[in-house]
Amino acid sequence: MCPFTLSTVSEHSTILVAVHGPDGPGISAGLMSVLADAGVEVYDVEQIVVRGRLTLNVLIGVSGERATIRDLLFFGWERGLNVEFEKVDDTPTPTRPMSVVTVIGMAVGPDDFGAVAAAIADAGGNIDRIFRLSRYPVVSYELLVSNGNLDQMRENLVRAAAERPIDIAIQRDGLERRGKRMVIMDVDSTLIQEEVINLLAREAGAEEHCAELTYLTLNGEIDFEEALRERVALLKGLDQTAITRVHENITLTSGARTFIRTLKRLGMVTAIVSAGFTRFTDVLAADLGIDYSLSNTLEMKDGLLTGQLAGELVDGARKAAFLRSIAEAEGIPLSQVVAVGDGANDLDMLATAGLGIAFNAKPVVKQRADTAISVPYLDAILFTMGIRRQHVEEADAEDPTFEVGRRIEVPGTPPI
Repeated sequence: MCPFTLSTVSEHSTILVAVHGPDGPGISAGLMSVLADAGVEVYDVEQIVVRGRLTLNVLIGVSGERATIRDLLFFGWERGLNVEFEKVDDTPTPTRPMSVVTVIGMAVGPDDFGAVAAAIADAGGNIDRIFRLSRYPVVSYELLVSNGNLDQMRENLVRAAAERPIDIAIQRDGLERRGKRMVIMDVDSTLIQEEVINLLAREAGAEEHCAELTYLTLNGEIDFEEALRERVALLKGLDQTAITRVHENITLTSGARTFIRTLKRLGMVTAIVSAGFTRFTDVLAADLGIDYSLSNTLEMKDGLLTGQLAGELVDGARKAAFLRSIAEAEGIPLSQVVAVGDGANDLDMLATAGLGIAFNAKPVVKQRADTAISVPYLDAILFTMGIRRQHVEEADAEDPTFEVGRRIEVPGTPPI
């Protein structure tokens, strides 16, 4: 604060009042009572508490009444608070473009914060506010940023994230960011930790060859349909017993249940879409209460897999079309859809959604998605949506028996 004396109060002054000190009940009420008694105008208020220490800023208009300043100083003295004043320009602050930067990591240190702050500043942005979203299973912070070139800022932040063990997401702040209504995600290596087709190939004694094809496919290095049909052919002759063993080896990604449960509490539509197989995705959808599901169907005759697919192929284009069909059926603008995936066949879907997230994804996907998350917790996606871990835990504690699930069919797609 700049030096301030009672003599600086003119006929009409705009003053920033800054209150610092130990927090406690009634401080904000008491301060406002002093201001109300003085008949001043309140233009803006901002308050934050960190570790029991209060910072409360109030922008007021004073009309030559020096007693207002004396009353505020006395209020601070009574409460053990430091009250400072700064006379500021009375020109209204112009509306500024705002962005939200989310920083996620197993730990976020001062060097990480420094790199993020430098990336923002180099693009002309200014950090107006920082607050913590979570302490575990990951540490995450949300930064409210004013001004700056969004594209340049994104480029700088991507570079900063690549150099450090943190994930950084940037989004334009606004109603659409806060109004997400649908989440659609890939299954293999996203909702679950495994690639189901590789597990099936293990049962057929062809895991090594299948895994190589899967790797090349997910990295966009070979034709998707050709590689999928070649891998499915390796499964010829597998019976239900082998399929059951694969079921028993599927593991949900850490945080998956928390993620879906929280989305459903928020009233969001949920969907999974996979180049994998209905015999597995249908079970997952029913177990988690997911609204929509679409995947490929393995053909079976006489109790054995034929090595072929039945029905229309689910590839990258079909995934994007499935997203659009759900959004249309639900009356949800594409800008309010979040898509999550890891492989090259998810790129169309990620590009179609308002927010496309690369989750522990292949390099080609990280480069083209809106943002990338590399921590092994699916519920970390909640933090990019501005949801605090504290609120998730409070909801679980208040309603531990919360159940999810509804079934709505999209015309032209199989019911789950």
